[in-house]
Amino acid sequence: MQHYTGELASLLVAVFWTITALSFEMASKRVGSLVVNILRLSFALVFLSVFTYFYRGFLLPTDASGHAWLWLSLSGLVGFVFGDYFLFHSYTLISSRIAMLVMTFVPPVTALIGWIFLGEHMTGQHLLGMGLTVTGISITIFSRNRDNGRLKLHYPLKGLFYAFLGVLGQAGGLVLSKYGMRDYDPFASTQIRIVAGFVGFALIILLGRQLRPVLAAFSNRKAMFGITSGSFFGPFLGVSFSLLAIQHTTTGVAATLMAIVPILIIPPAAIVFKQKVSLMDYIGALISVGGVVLFFV
Repeated sequence: MQHYTGELASLLVAVFWTITALSFEMASKRVGSLVVNILRLSFALVFLSVFTYFYRGFLLPTDASGHAWLWLSLSGLVGFVFGDYFLFHSYTLISSRIAMLVMTFVPPVTALIGWIFLGEHMTGQHLLGMGLTVTGISITIFSRNRDNGRLKLHYPLKGLFYAFLGVLGQAGGLVLSKYGMRDYDPFASTQIRIVAGFVGFALIILLGRQLRPVLAAFSNRKAMFGITSGSFFGPFLGVSFSLLAIQHTTTGVAATLMAIVPILIIPPAAIVFKQKVSLMDYIGALISVGGVVLFFV
């Protein structure tokens, strides 16, 4: 079992991210994505600091090298501030279920960036996997107009675009995390990423004079429940276990197993949010995840 530490951690991440996506969708619809982002990072930093104090003996990652602080901070800005801001905003427009389906683009996009900028090899199988991922997403987000037979979008283009910006943020953050973390502790590495993300969002809120909505959110019980539960399963457990996963297995394998969220999220989305889920939604999610799997086998 020890040989599969990375793979098991990746599967747990998929479960954690399913819970956190649903929690943050609920909270974002009530208080807005910017408020959710700054509060969930605040809560997650508290969770992590308490945990690492007892686990490592360090309240904060003061033992990290300059290399780790630099690259993990950049990872936090790219992944949390850029990527998650747009991802959470997409929740309010297209739902977390569809946003998570779009996020299956993350492994192919990560590999594509490596091919373009790092000269990494791409095979015909990689291109086929990418094609299947795109096909699966297209089956869900497009439908034919009964009058003229033309394809039309089921969901707002703006929401889909924001979700794709979330893809770019997560892919870039994952690559920067791997480079910055090396053999450093995954939980402490997550602390550094969260500190950078918190500072980034704090500057946005102060410069945009958005402090009042942040303070007002504390009076919204349902939003605070969503933010608290999402913070525990997302930035605390989810992100930390994702770093644990890529530390014990390849980035591709980890990203592939984490990508099953679009399948896991369908039942709770239908039950909790009463979303209408068709047979084509299931087929689209399966094809999309199948493309991701094919991309890394």
